[in-house]
Parts: sequence; C-alpha cells; structure tokens
Amino acid sequence: MSRGSVPVKRVVGLVAGVAMLGAVLGVGPDGAQAARAREIAWGPCDRGGTSPLGTALDSVPQPLPRSEPPAGAMECARVRVPLDHSEPLGQQISLAITRVRGTAGRDAGHLGVLLVNPGGPGASGRSLARYVAATLPKDVAARFDVIGFDPRGVGASEPALSCVDPARFYAPPRADNIPRVKADEDALVARAREYAQGCGNRYAWFLPYLTTENTARDMDSIRVALGEDKISYLGYSYGTYLGAVYATLFPQRVRRLVLDSVVDPSGDWYDTNIAQDYSFDRRHKEFLSWVARNESVYRLGHSQAAVSFAWYAMRARLHARPAGGVVGSSELDDIYTAGGYSSRLWPRLAQAFSDYVLKGDVTGLVALYHSDSEVDAKEENSYAVYLGVQCRDSAWPRSWERWRADAEAASEKAPFMAWPNAVYNLPCAFWPERGGTPPKVGTSRVPPVLLIQSVHDAATPYEGALSMLRLFPTARLLTEAGGDHGVSLAGNPCVDRHLAAYLRDASLPPERSGARRTDGACPAQPEPRPVSRLSAGSPVVAIR
Repeated sequence: MSRGSVPVKRVVGLVAGVAMLGAVLGVGPDGAQAARAREIAWGPCDRGGTSPLGTALDSVPQPLPRSEPPAGAMECARVRVPLDHSEPLGQQISLAITRVRGTAGRDAGHLGVLLVNPGGPGASGRSLARYVAATLPKDVAARFDVIGFDPRGVGASEPALSCVDPARFYAPPRADNIPRVKADEDALVARAREYAQGCGNRYAWFLPYLTTENTARDMDSIRVALGEDKISYLGYSYGTYLGAVYATLFPQRVRRLVLDSVVDPSGDWYDTNIAQDYSFDRRHKEFLSWVARNESVYRLGHSQAAVSFAWYAMRARLHARPAGGVVGSSELDDIYTAGGYSSRLWPRLAQAFSDYVLKGDVTGLVALYHSDSEVDAKEENSYAVYLGVQCRDSAWPRSWERWRADAEAASEKAPFMAWPNAVYNLPCAFWPERGGTPPKVGTSRVPPVLLIQSVHDAATPYEGALSMLRLFPTARLLTEAGGDHGVSLAGNPCVDRHLAAYLRDASLPPERSGARRTDGACPAQPEPRPVSRLSAGSPVVAIR
C-alpha cells in the first residue's frame, strides 16, 4: 500500500510593499524565514519513533549498525512552524526533531546537517537519525549532524492525528477486504466513511494544510531553525517524493540529495496505488516461488502454482474460521503484505503458512499478527496521516462504483493486493477535504542527485525511478538487482559504498544512456535461508 501527496495553499507572489514587510519580518524571497538560527532547546530524548522504513517494516530484522552512538548522543527538541506557510505569523504547530551530532569540526570537513525521512506518509523519523548515524561509515557520520523529524501530524509532533479508537475500529477479525455480496460492499463503504468522518470531526482545522508541499516547507523551517544555509537529505519511499518536492521548491538549499526506493512523481495517488496492485502481486508470486524452491522444508508444493493454491485456500479457510479468533482473511492480507517489502520476512511467513496448512497450527499466524499487524495508537496515527496527505495531495474518485470497477479489473490479474489496497485507501472517497493538484516536481538547478532503486521493488516500482531520473537532469540512478524496499544501509555493501562516496564528496556513477538506463548496478543480496523447527518447542534454525 502506497505510503503518498497534497496541494497546499501556495505562497502567492507578493504585491508592492509586501517585500519591505518581508524584510522586517525576516521573510526571504522563497517564502521561508531568513536563515537565522532560532533558539532550539535541545535535551534528552524519550523513546519513540519508527524503524528506517516506517511502520510497514517495524518487525523486519535490520543489519547491525556499525556501532551505537554514545549514550545521550541523540538529542531531541521542538521547532514551531506555520500551520499555513502563506501566513508565516499565523497559527503555529510544533514538530518533534532529533539530532545526532557529527564529531568533525566546521573547519575539519563538517558538511552541515543530513535530514532523514523513512517515508509513509505518516512514519515517524526521529529514531532514523540514530540508525543512520550508527550505520554510515564512521568518517562519513562524523561530517554530518543527522537530523530526524516527525512530520506534521505524526508521532511526537503536535497535533498528532488520531481519528478513531483503534482498539474498537480494528478489533479482529475484521470484515473481509474482498466483498462477496452487496451487504459486504455496504459494510466496507460504511467503515471507510466512518474513518473519514472521524478525521473531519476532530481535525477540520488541520486537514486542509496536511500536504506534501507544506511538509517540504516545514523542512525548510527546520533548516532555518538550525541556522543552516543548505541541507543534505536522505529519504526512503514516500520520503523520495517529499525530498523531490523540497528540491524543486528550494533548489538553492540542497547540498546532497539521496532518494532511495523512488516514488513516481508524475501521476496521482489513485493511479499509483492501482499500479502497486500489479507490482505487489508479482512480488507475492516471487515469495510463493521461493517457498516452492524450499519444498523440502515447507512441504507446500514444488511449483508456484501449487503453493499459490495452498495460500488462497488458507485465506478462504480463515475467512470462515479465523485463526485463534483473530487472524481472519483481512488480517492475513496485512501480515503477508509485509513480505512484499522485505524478503527477510519470508522464512517467518513461510513457516507460519506451513504450520497452518500441514498441522492446523495457528501459533505462527497469531504471533505474526500481534508482532507485525496489530494496530495500536501509533499505527493508527500513521494511517491517519497517510490518508490525510494522500487524500489531500491529489484528486480521488468520489464514486464507490468507480472504486469497485477498478478493483475488480485489477483483481482479475493481480488478486493478492487489488481489493486490500482499494479498501485501505477508500476513506479518500469520502475525505472532508477534496484533493487538488500536486506540486510540480523536477529541476535542473540542484547539485548532483543520487537515486537508489531495487529492480523488483513492489512498493515503488522501477518505472518510478526512471520517471524521477527524467525530471532531475543532474541525477544518476544506482540499481540493486533484488526486490526489497529500502536498499541503502540495509546490508548491501556495494550500495553502501556508493552512498558513502556520494555523501563524502558528491561522487556519482558515470552517466549512461538508454530508455531504462541504470548508471550503476549492484548485485542483489542473497536469498533468505529457509527455517525449520527441530521439534515442538525448539527454536527456529536456519537451513544452509
């Protein structure tokens, strides 16, 4: 499910006389306050935040960082920004930010700040600063102050959206994502309408300003508050779109720009999600093929077709009789969607699948639900912001008939994701703030840009990276032959060497030509090894 865009009130051209007012108020020609550091009260951090790729990957095992920063190295603070950037002295909201300071001095090669964002929209970025600082090569990390932040509406920022009581709204098992009769459709539509109305009832004053463009302008306010003339940026997934919007609005403020797992900026979010139906279906089939190649461990069939039959039969059984009373067909969709983001989850997913089909053992499925898919207050906040940004960024169909027809058409060829993805995004059909026109993306006025993309990524298909490449003539594309989402700092030494070289001195792969060009290529990481239980109660062990 795409994590995506919103039109904000654009800062309009200033009329005669306002330029002088801007000089008095410290407002520069790009609409941001002049680069003069405000007082930021840095202090110790409370625990919180999400993993490098946001909530979808919270449970994915990450490579061990090079070393943990010293205790207390990560500091926390708040920055106040305008609710509406066209009214900089109007109502203010608060953003939570974190910092891990580089050890190099300003006269010893320090390169300023590196803002990081894990994607979403709706994912917290505070803990990502610690992860990036700990995982980059020591000499590179020393040259940056790594800055994480919770975007407007997220996590520790204020306000933090919540539109329903998650314990009630997400009580398992939920209705099946795939409707069978008219009453099923009515229930899905009513549920989506309830969520949209809940957001409108609680945050009518905030939703008009919950946009990608406003979030990009918030980033420039953070730059100003830090007293920096320029920023560097590392964004994953939706964070690539956010970074691209920032670079388009403020090209003169960019020092380094890394976009990893690239969102296609050329379409609207509705069409982007339909494209995801097909890419997630392909990636799910790759998972099923991996299970078939390891038939000696999982015993679910020697072919993708056989394992696919077993998977959809499992889904049908869980529709009728949820595992442990909690994992129904919709919960199963959620659990196995995570496998489309990271193959590191495949052994756990396959073992739970096998245990259920062969032995009727629901333990693995229930454990995966509680660890990976159960929606708590943090996850509901992330979803609320996800919808708030995507529903507002671009126009969405307001007719259920259109949604149903498109889901049915996609499901003919891509059944794994078509209906779950439609249901996930359906509140946008009833969102209280209608979507508008996304901001223009692309400029030739930025320094060299590094794009990183896995070839078989389901969440952000490869074509999106090619589209971004065309919009930023100074960009170069580094590809990884695998299919995981979020490539850099995830254990691929080839990718990480390119990232480190670029952050050090803006070194990029040499430009190549071609319609589907890649300027640099890295091999995929090895396939995950299957796991097997030695006996009941024994730990899961890897099969070499």
